Amino acid sequence: MNTTLFYNAAIHTPTGGDRPCSGPDQGRVAVYEEGALLCENGLVKSVGPQQKVLQQAGKTEFDMEVDCGGACIIPGFVDPHTHACFASRREREFSMRLAGTPYLDILKAGGGILSSVKAVRDADEDELYAVTLENVLSALNFGTTTIEIKSGYGLDTDSELKMLSVIDRIARETPLDVTATFMGGHAIPAEYKGNPETYVDMLVREMIPAAADQGIATFCDVFCEEGVFTVEQSRRILKAARDNGFKLRIHADEVHDLGGAGLAAELHSVSAEHLLAANEKNLSSMAANGVIANVLPATAYSLKKPYAPVRRMIELGVPVALATDCNPGSCFCESMPFIFGLGVMEMDMTIEEALTACTLNAAWSVGMQEKTGSLEPGKQADFLILDGETPAILAYHAGVSPVTEVYKKGARVA
Repeated sequence: MNTTLFYNAAIHTPTGGDRPCSGPDQGRVAVYEEGALLCENGLVKSVGPQQKVLQQAGKTEFDMEVDCGGACIIPGFVDPHTHACFASRREREFSMRLAGTPYLDILKAGGGILSSVKAVRDADEDELYAVTLENVLSALNFGTTTIEIKSGYGLDTDSELKMLSVIDRIARETPLDVTATFMGGHAIPAEYKGNPETYVDMLVREMIPAAADQGIATFCDVFCEEGVFTVEQSRRILKAARDNGFKLRIHADEVHDLGGAGLAAELHSVSAEHLLAANEKNLSSMAANGVIANVLPATAYSLKKPYAPVRRMIELGVPVALATDCNPGSCFCESMPFIFGLGVMEMDMTIEEALTACTLNAAWSVGMQEKTGSLEPGKQADFLILDGETPAILAYHAGVSPVTEVYKKGARVA
């Protein structure tokens, strides 16, 4: 039996329940100013006030004791929305956007997602793995201990399955917990330009069943947006995915209010992503149907767009999670501390709301709420030690990462 005691710590953690935290509960965080955390065989054995933890430990002999020096401990970050599996960056495109070229115009001209598609199709599995591994290990150093990674830069059956194989390898060969999402519905590939229905037919009849047979992806996602997939096409794709055993996500209302948030509510999707342009009626429907809002503030930052209305989402009872949206185009970012800071500084979240959004609600979004997202007995001992006394340091100390130590299942990994 391996036991480690972390003591003399200020522990801040959301606390669990039978559903994602929403409304006033979005900011429900337990605080132990003079706290301790006892880890046993990779799990949280006990957490709380130091005296109480020591009393519960009784005569237990600890294999290791760590004096945290009053530093803050929080759960490891859960990043519930990334496109971290890609073959090449798109730095020149970033400069084009800064010069005023709209993203959808870049997409129509064969750039954007389509340039990433060419790169993925041209790369072999080892080349794709090498780039993805670099992205994921960078995220780990920023404190991400659980991550969702989507396919979606293949847009044909073989290339999508190649991406999912790489994501599975990342799950097996790194310390992180990884959830894979199939996203063949990320864009209309160039060979189907002007004939999107034929591509949707292939998605439904060939790609989705093949991804289901492969058995790696848990979720299916689709980009419901003007110039990409219509609401009806998205509905058809997601229903086919559900029939094949996938849980559902949907990129919704990122640029235009197409009604994707309403579709997420209609289909009881686990989450809806982006939501910069979602209307209040559809947000209310999401709240009523328990759909999590995966909000991606670094994308709004990078695209110079207004941020998602998180304050109103919380008022309406929508459970909010925060994610990086790490991708080679619209948002190349692996830093959850940066995301936390944007949530607080640009979307008016409280420190407690942002912490819940980056941990427990994000864990609900990837279906790992029983394992991670909060520091509670029986869960994995996934946690961070910060260079600060409270989680506020994540927003207060801007432009750096205050994460000094990263622990996964009780072992230091960064």
